[in-house]
Amino acid sequence: SMESLYEFGLAASRWWQTNYPQLAPLFQLISELGRFEFYLAITPIFYWCINKRMGKHLIFLLAISDIFNSMVKHGLRQPRPYWIDGSLGLDEENSYGIPSGHAQGATLMYLFLGFWLRRSWVWLLCLLMILLMGISRIYLGVHFVHDVLAGAGIALLILVGYFVWQRSLYERFRNRILGQRVMFVLVLTLFLGLVYALIRLAIGAPDLRGEWAEYIVVAETESVENVATAFGTLLGLGLGFILEVSWVKFKEQGPVWKKVLRYLL
Repeated sequence: SMESLYEFGLAASRWWQTNYPQLAPLFQLISELGRFEFYLAITPIFYWCINKRMGKHLIFLLAISDIFNSMVKHGLRQPRPYWIDGSLGLDEENSYGIPSGHAQGATLMYLFLGFWLRRSWVWLLCLLMILLMGISRIYLGVHFVHDVLAGAGIALLILVGYFVWQRSLYERFRNRILGQRVMFVLVLTLFLGLVYALIRLAIGAPDLRGEWAEYIVVAETESVENVATAFGTLLGLGLGFILEVSWVKFKEQGPVWKKVLRYLL
């Protein structure tokens, strides 16, 4: 039952905080590295300076992941540990709990990098970051264990979908005329928007009588804002990447000083 999942998650947060209080600064730092804004700052390095195609795919996947995370969060309307036990809150979040966006983003990004770079030491670092990100969210009292597992699971599904797309559809998509590729991005965004509208219709108004009711009004506003931001990001990236291929065609190669300047600009 959900109650037993809550109890297990609360116990996990308590155990970490009680036995390893000295790790709080470390897990707060790791948690900061899992914010979508951090990925938005870091991933352009791959696109502009290292490997254009790899960077483009990674950024677009993170945008897709952000949309699914925001929609599922709102659809399920589940609490965070510190909403139930305020003593556990070493951090604060305004949105709903499951699935963990930090765990989902980290799983997607670091597994993607692992598959792309194919080095044993890279794989080790990537898996370590995924593990630490999940533990950090439980430690800080902002996610239950099942929130973290759900986020990682959604990331795996998105990656499987990506590899199927790469193998079966990518070349055909790339050879389409510009108008068809633009239309695909528009239709994809509209379709996901329709899915979100149906989710909102299905869940109706929130119940403001529960034990964590004080957090719900803010969480509802945050959910709508997060979904709107995610849709804007997806649409902007999708159209930008497609138009760049046809009209700009920049090359990521060049001396190191030029790459650094390019990124800073």
